[in-house]
Amino acid sequence: MTIRLAVDIGGTFVDAMELDTRTGKVRFRKASTTPANPAEGVLNAVAALGTDLSQVELFIHGTTLGLNAVLERRGGNTGIITNEGFRDIFLIGRGNVPADHMYDFRYQRPESLVQRRFTAGVTGRLDYKGNVVDELDPDSVRAAARELVENQGVTSIAICFLHSFLDPAHERETARIIREAYPEVSLSLSTDIVREYREYERTSTTVLEAYIRPIFERYVDELEKGLADQGFAGRFLIMRSGGGSMTGAVAKTSPTHTVLSGPAGGIVGAAYLADELGRDNLLTFDIGGTSLDACVIEKGSAVAAYEAQLEHFPLLIPTYDIRTIGAGGGSIAWLDRGLLKVGPQSAGAAPGPVCYGRGGTQPTVTDAAVVLGFVDPERFLAGTMGLADEAAKDAIREQLAEPLGLSVPDAAAGIFDVLLAKTVGAVRQITVERGHDPRVFSLLAFGGAGPLLAPLLAREMGIGEVLVPFAPSGFSAWGMLSADIVNDFSRTVMTTFDSDLAFLEPLFKETEAEAIASLSAQGVPAGEGVLERQFELRYLGQEHSLMVTVGSTLDADAVRTAFEELHHARYGHTMSNQLQILNLRVRGIGRTARPSLPTISSGEPAQPRTHRDAYDFGTRTIVPFAVYDRDSLHAGDTFPGPALVDEGTSTTVVPSGQNVTVDEHGYLHVTLAEEAAE
Repeated sequence: MTIRLAVDIGGTFVDAMELDTRTGKVRFRKASTTPANPAEGVLNAVAALGTDLSQVELFIHGTTLGLNAVLERRGGNTGIITNEGFRDIFLIGRGNVPADHMYDFRYQRPESLVQRRFTAGVTGRLDYKGNVVDELDPDSVRAAARELVENQGVTSIAICFLHSFLDPAHERETARIIREAYPEVSLSLSTDIVREYREYERTSTTVLEAYIRPIFERYVDELEKGLADQGFAGRFLIMRSGGGSMTGAVAKTSPTHTVLSGPAGGIVGAAYLADELGRDNLLTFDIGGTSLDACVIEKGSAVAAYEAQLEHFPLLIPTYDIRTIGAGGGSIAWLDRGLLKVGPQSAGAAPGPVCYGRGGTQPTVTDAAVVLGFVDPERFLAGTMGLADEAAKDAIREQLAEPLGLSVPDAAAGIFDVLLAKTVGAVRQITVERGHDPRVFSLLAFGGAGPLLAPLLAREMGIGEVLVPFAPSGFSAWGMLSADIVNDFSRTVMTTFDSDLAFLEPLFKETEAEAIASLSAQGVPAGEGVLERQFELRYLGQEHSLMVTVGSTLDADAVRTAFEELHHARYGHTMSNQLQILNLRVRGIGRTARPSLPTISSGEPAQPRTHRDAYDFGTRTIVPFAVYDRDSLHAGDTFPGPALVDEGTSTTVVPSGQNVTVDEHGYLHVTLAEEAAE
């Protein structure tokens, strides 16, 4: 078996990428997302490739099924068992108001995932040091389970006790008692998911896992069966939100780690490219059908975070520090009291943009791209899907241009202007507001709509270079092909930083043993796993912390120096205050052989296939654009804008004042022309 397959589900399309490990050849196909039955869309994309699944050694998958289950409230009927007197921890939550509703006095939090009648408290209690205050009462556990399962119809239970991260014995005994009485009920234990302090955040993480676990298990089982029926007998992996992958069996027991697994594939691929192309500083710019995702790659590594947000619910899981906004190809353009807005609502895959001809009635970013001449209606998706360009024009005219008193092209250009403004704000949040100068970064554009907007963003923010990889609309799937097997483990220690850190060595060893056992269970041979250690540190009295990687020997001076360098880069200063260690973390890694970057030959300079009138943001007029087929380009080719580079599933738009150069891998480098730069 020599074939690897990667499949990424997006809001509009499913992307499937095939890699032949013998030849390095890559093939790519798309199929429409099927929201009612996600596995069907995956199997359709695989069928479009025509791959012989009996020859597939590895199938790796990125999915937002868990994320969508929460957003659409389609999870399991979930209950909570916690300490007596604390059953409202999840319902009370935090008093924070989202930034975009800061001054909205009518704001109401979204409905909770768990109603109060589905919560129960049991007798049993640990103190803040992990000592037993009250022994666990088995009868109270049985009574709570009976009320939730028999009277309330709960099918999934989240178990989370105070201070259990110090000693999981009460949670494990509670699970044993419930399984004995109700073996069909799905159980999620907080200490199996995250061993960290902060009761609300840990409870929220456990509840989200319990909520999405039943449907995620069904989905994985259905997909594995569908693949097996077609001859697949290789390894089945699912991407993690924080990079790396895990087996399907592990994913079914830890579905929260998959909620942002789709965008993570692109970040993994970007980190690989940063290393291969010698770009220390890289900004990822991924625009799909429903969202825009941006992330910083610094010194070859993506910036990581250890808390995510799903709606208003916190998740204590490792994830990439991705800034996501509701702005994609399917984002709807609309008027709010005379002001043009774009998103966050999306036409999605069904009905989709107006130009798809599937019943969509509201104009979208894709409709604007068609109207502006960026997308050829007859060659969309390599000619497999024709677009109704006149319907797109009519929708923009009637709903936007006429109410605003604009021409149709100006209204369509306005959609891109608004989208660009939102994009600049998102990129500034992860660069300027974090102490980074975006002008020293290269911008990696991918996703179906990323290359449409990236050259405009680069010009707006003074970014010197845009990189457009091969098959950008499937780049996240390609990135998955280089994902390692990864699992993360943590322990809260909450202690002051001392010159002698040897007392933490036994805890590191214990955590590393868990990481090694996890890797072994996922097929990583003994001795081949890589272990990375980290401290989560802050100045004593601070709220926010920073992550510092430590070596196999705990050198206090080196750790403090690394922390101060990070603190100065982030906040512009350091202090002489004592440090505090919040958590120690261990990441277990099983390395995967990465696909090599293909190269292309040089040749006679490529000539435009044709010219097409399109909107030039450099001059803000309709002008002739040179249209190049990406397959016809050679290494060393260079040409100026205005130009369009069409590759069937994506189009790179190069306004006037910018140039394109093709490197030996066939990647496009879009840079400012000298006159424009001056």
